Amino acid sequence: MTATILIVEDELIAAESIARSLRKQGYTVIARINSGEKALEQVAKNCPDLILMDIHLRGELDGVETAKRIREQHQTPIVYITAYSDTSTIERTKETNPSGYLVKPFKSQDVIDIVEKALQSIALGNREQ
Repeated sequence: MTATILIVEDELIAAESIARSLRKQGYTVIARINSGEKALEQVAKNCPDLILMDIHLRGELDGVETAKRIREQHQTPIVYITAYSDTSTIERTKETNPSGYLVKPFKSQDVIDIVEKALQSIALGNREQ
């Protein structure tokens, strides 16, 4: 079974680039969402295997706050997408226990590498339970 992935990214070009890379590798992209509010709705409806979440989103909720709300009800792993790898941004994300970071600008192979790493750690965690 192929993993289902939700992309939460408000930059259309970046979201499409990520989706294209994932589809080429056989992953199922269930949606490309551009806001935290829409992401919450999509997770409740589809429960993806993995979420790629931009930290800085338009709207009321940024990526970290959206991840916190998702974590309240789901254990879906989250990989953050960010152009900001400064210490304060990374510290903010830690309480959501991210499965990794995809730092912009990124290459197609970077997307595949971080997704595969996150999915492998999920599989290992499931085996240990």
